[in-house]
Amino acid sequence: MRFDPATDDLRKPAPWVRWHAAADVFMTNCGLKPARPRVPARQVEPLRRFSKDTGHRTSALVNGDPYGRAVLLIHGTPGSALGWADFVAAPLPGSRVIALDRPGFGSSRIGGAVTSLMAQAEAAAEWLKDAERPAVVLGHSLGGAVAAQVAANNPDRVGALVLLAASLDPGLERVHPLQRVGAWPGVSKLLPSAIRNSNEELMALQPELVKLAPLLSKIRCPVLMVHGTADALVPPANVDYARTRLRGARAVQITWLQGQGHFLPWLAAASVREALCHALDWCDAAPAVGEATTC
Repeated sequence: MRFDPATDDLRKPAPWVRWHAAADVFMTNCGLKPARPRVPARQVEPLRRFSKDTGHRTSALVNGDPYGRAVLLIHGTPGSALGWADFVAAPLPGSRVIALDRPGFGSSRIGGAVTSLMAQAEAAAEWLKDAERPAVVLGHSLGGAVAAQVAANNPDRVGALVLLAASLDPGLERVHPLQRVGAWPGVSKLLPSAIRNSNEELMALQPELVKLAPLLSKIRCPVLMVHGTADALVPPANVDYARTRLRGARAVQITWLQGQGHFLPWLAAASVREALCHALDWCDAAPAVGEATTC
């Protein structure tokens, strides 16, 4: 059975989608599916750089053509720059890939969680200050909200935006009771810092997305949304929510990945690369608004 965005309920996936997605999440978290980069961390670690920003000094893995167009990759939660190791090790021709450790994660773990999307976006945009041409910005999951904030804040610096399984609709955010338990001081101190920071920003995400909502119309660059039809972590309805609010975008295109779940950077890497190639082309000459496609 295939997912049809025109007729299927985007906010509440059909039972077959929920079962497929539940199995995908279970198998991935248990290490039964290769939802991790193929390139080992030790291979890309020498590429680590640090920003000059003293407010939220961040780390990133940087590789590629030093004169190429910047491609900024923003991970979800918890995550880290190492999640983009495959893309860092093999940048697209003519590009300079910058895989960011968001504040609170990876080598950017200075202090506690940074729950403000605005603060996260300001830290991310620091990496675009030296770029001579508008960059491609891609955000996965919660990183998609950060990427959208970057594009809204910096219309002259972002040439194309890729929203990959992006969390954008505040109406779809829910806080699980166990998350509240994890926030208790006695419990929180026992958690690894990445998990603790992730829990804090997820609990604060709904009101942050409410703040972001009116800013989506300020995004001027072309936008490509890529979403798996079997994504149980970030429902496909996020795509329709964003599409109706990206009124100022030069072009909007939607790519549905049939049967794919949430872990697209690893389980659908070829599709992610294709999206980045399209975005790089868009930076030079944006086409008319694209039709929704299904891969």
